Amino acid sequence: MTGSVAVVGASLAGVSTARALRGHGFDGEITLIGAEEHQPYDRPPLSKALLAGQAGTADLALLGTDEDLGVRWLLGRRATGLLPGERRVLLDDGASVTADAVVVATGARARRLPLPAPDRGVHVLRTMDDARRLAADLRPGARLVVIGGGFIGCEVAATSRGLGLEVTVVEAGPMPLAPALGPEVAGVLLRLHRAHGVRVECGAGVIAVRGSVRPSAVVLDDGREIPADVVLLAVGAVPETDWLHGSGVTLAADGSVACDSSCRTSVPSVFAVGDAASADHRFLGGQARVEHWSNALEQAGVAAAALLGLPGATAGDAPPYFWSDQYGHRLQLAGRPLPGDRLTFVEGEPTGAGFAGVYEHTTPTGAVTTAVVALDRPRPFARLRRGLTPRPAPSRPA
Repeated sequence: MTGSVAVVGASLAGVSTARALRGHGFDGEITLIGAEEHQPYDRPPLSKALLAGQAGTADLALLGTDEDLGVRWLLGRRATGLLPGERRVLLDDGASVTADAVVVATGARARRLPLPAPDRGVHVLRTMDDARRLAADLRPGARLVVIGGGFIGCEVAATSRGLGLEVTVVEAGPMPLAPALGPEVAGVLLRLHRAHGVRVECGAGVIAVRGSVRPSAVVLDDGREIPADVVLLAVGAVPETDWLHGSGVTLAADGSVACDSSCRTSVPSVFAVGDAASADHRFLGGQARVEHWSNALEQAGVAAAALLGLPGATAGDAPPYFWSDQYGHRLQLAGRPLPGDRLTFVEGEPTGAGFAGVYEHTTPTGAVTTAVVALDRPRPFARLRRGLTPRPAPSRPA
């Protein structure tokens, strides 16, 4: 229980790893390296409470005021390389950290589009500073165009409508959130946004953001222009792993760190957790990157136990879980639906005040339950979630 550990990344996955190590009795040196200067904070409220002015920085703190993990903090420092043979993490100021084990918890960065665009008024949302810059532009009456209909884009759209902005969501697919939720549930959320006055353009690509200093319009690939004062690029996230190139750590096709069910990488004494990791996921039946708050928390415990040589859980013992709050409604999903799954509503209806349902995938040997979903039905959702058992799902993409 002695030695030293460098945790690269000081958000939820990194802080939770340090907390888990201490919980297991590790009393060696832990160094937490964070690219941001802020103390660790929770990210889900960035698109909701923080953006709406309903929460401040202190409300998002991941550490309690009286919590002391006994770690060495290196904040505002970015990792630039890993030398496993020397057990060293290289930093952007020329310094380095030597440790017996390294945990990669660097998360992901917001994906950007190579679009012609003005310098100001075009935003991404991943960090506290991103949220503050975006919030400063969300003035009542302003015209916001959200490019991308994923969960971040939809949550920002809902928050911005509550702040009195005119909002348009541009989604390249048939409807926002369809890949993650299937057409039935995605259709419910589409109707919810339109009922609250959001214009949703589906099946549309974006080729430019017009404007000299600030946006004036978003140009679609069919030639139409949508007036805009503010633009949010919400087109996903890219694993923050460029600093590992040349280290010998194997990366998956999407750039995440490939690791086993105990979050071990291809290099001894190097582990990976959270949004930067693609683990051998028991429930999903293979390598999978899961970008959920709960996954970062769970993998931190898995990696800490494995690092210390203790018995513990493995990645995917529990199904993936996430929630999304929009317009005062809470959507919850556990598991991961597959294309073509059949959704059966076991309580409520998609046209009613809420519902709970089960996704099933047909296989040659019978139906496999892949996920459960609910809108404003927390109790039946909890019951259905408990019924999900970790199992390999056939033909599931990594």
